[in-house]
Amino acid sequence: MTIQYFGQTPRFSEATVANGFVFLAGMVPENSAANIYQQTCDVLAQIDVWLAKCGSDKNHLLEATIFLRDMSDYSEMNRAWDEWLNPQHSPARACVEAKLANPDWKVEIKVSAVQVDRT
Repeated sequence: MTIQYFGQTPRFSEATVANGFVFLAGMVPENSAANIYQQTCDVLAQIDVWLAKCGSDKNHLLEATIFLRDMSDYSEMNRAWDEWLNPQHSPARACVEAKLANPDWKVEIKVSAVQVDRT
């Protein structure tokens, strides 16, 4: 089996693809000064980019794990999520409160998907 690595560093890859499955690393906001809604929109845009690089898209998500610094941000994170997601293709999802690596990050999202374009 061949494994493809995207955005690889010595410590981790932004994405890996194996056997038709796409696995993204936890995506974090690029603008840590933004509010939770803006940070979530930022992360979801990054997910779109990495899924496209791997031959997939948000309509082929299998699962998502969302890490929130504070569960009081749940509603605003969901607002961004609901605007982004096609409700006909909602993945299995978990959302947990977690201490994130950077205290300014309010959200981190990790997803897996099916690869639809194997070119």
